[in-house]
Amino acid sequence: MSLKLTPYKGTRDLYPDDMDLRNYIFDKWRNVVRSYGYREYSAPLLEPLELYAAKSGEEIVNEQTYSFTDRGDRHMVIRPEMTPSVARMVAARRQEMAMPARLFSVANFMRYERPQHGREREFWQLNIDIFGDASAYADFEIIDLSHQLLKSFGATDDMYTIRINDRRLTDCIMSDYLGMNPDQKHATIKLLDRYDKMSTDDFRQQLLEIVDNDTADKLLALVGVSDLSELPDELRFSPVAMHLANLLGQLSNRGITNAVYDIKLMRGFDYYTGTVFEVFDNSPENNRAIFGGGRYDKLIELFGVESLPVVGAAPGETMFIEFLRAHALLPDLNNINQHQSVSILTMGDDSQIILTATRIADMLRQANQYNVSIDATDRKIAKKMKAADKCGVDKVVVIGEDEARSGRFVVRSLVDGSEIEMNLAVD
Repeated sequence: MSLKLTPYKGTRDLYPDDMDLRNYIFDKWRNVVRSYGYREYSAPLLEPLELYAAKSGEEIVNEQTYSFTDRGDRHMVIRPEMTPSVARMVAARRQEMAMPARLFSVANFMRYERPQHGREREFWQLNIDIFGDASAYADFEIIDLSHQLLKSFGATDDMYTIRINDRRLTDCIMSDYLGMNPDQKHATIKLLDRYDKMSTDDFRQQLLEIVDNDTADKLLALVGVSDLSELPDELRFSPVAMHLANLLGQLSNRGITNAVYDIKLMRGFDYYTGTVFEVFDNSPENNRAIFGGGRYDKLIELFGVESLPVVGAAPGETMFIEFLRAHALLPDLNNINQHQSVSILTMGDDSQIILTATRIADMLRQANQYNVSIDATDRKIAKKMKAADKCGVDKVVVIGEDEARSGRFVVRSLVDGSEIEMNLAVD
């Protein structure tokens, strides 16, 4: 029986062009977040199951983790997200780390879910977090940084909307304004998180399984609110609503014109405790959330240490690419690499020809101008030329007996046919 040529369902093989695009995106991510003072870290691919059972939510743990029992009878998972891991790392060294700590990673994760457009079982994310800063500025910075990540790829404000809410305002609405008990509140949050994926009638029907008719009517009246000024006075002038209004004002002053209040925004994970946000693509071809984040101030308490304020976000590679594609912002792969590429084509396998080819390759590499490969196969020069062109090589050098003897050679452009004569000192 022959082996399959396709990768595991929900994962991708990345050929050189795919890697060029990935590296282009990752390099830009790193450059932007480093410019804000963030430092890179890494964490293990495997973690104990209980790390995620504690706070990631039942759906993640019970339905989406790749879990197994190792040879030491430990229950392990391939990480489905980074937040619990980085929280563990900071909890372990919180006394040694200078606060606030700005940390980031670019890492891969796995979730067992149905693969679909823009969503895979193995995926890569940029994870950015500020630890030890409870101020409103930290919330502002994470959203501002998320905005700048998109701007660095050429995105404009009309291409996306930054939807913002606050879990504390949600608690105030459900507990104080609507009078829900903890079970009703928890179930309603889960339902609101799916609001955009169902019809209004379906939402109301499922809501009535949680609360009575009057409470459902009051909540549905709030769902249409798109500005904090439209909230009832007892909510509008609450401290948490004022905090959220201040955040939106700061973003507006910064020139971020596409940030709006969205009462329906919940974010799925249970560990969020304050501000939450999502960046939503406005393109009709990709009308959905690209990524999001928020504040999770109590997660570190799970490790038996004092709580530490944290706010973060996690853009994903696949959704980022879909956003760039929808807005024609994908780069020309031929222009991604800064260095031009050269293929040295040998005519024959004489040792002096090979030595000359390697010395020329070294000279061009050391000049920090070219990425250089040598084609020493026994094919005809025409076929080598064709292969070089197919690989996207910019220039070629043909080395035969004359070039090996004299040390003189020609660098020929495959783009416009221009030539540059060069000389290699011969011993």
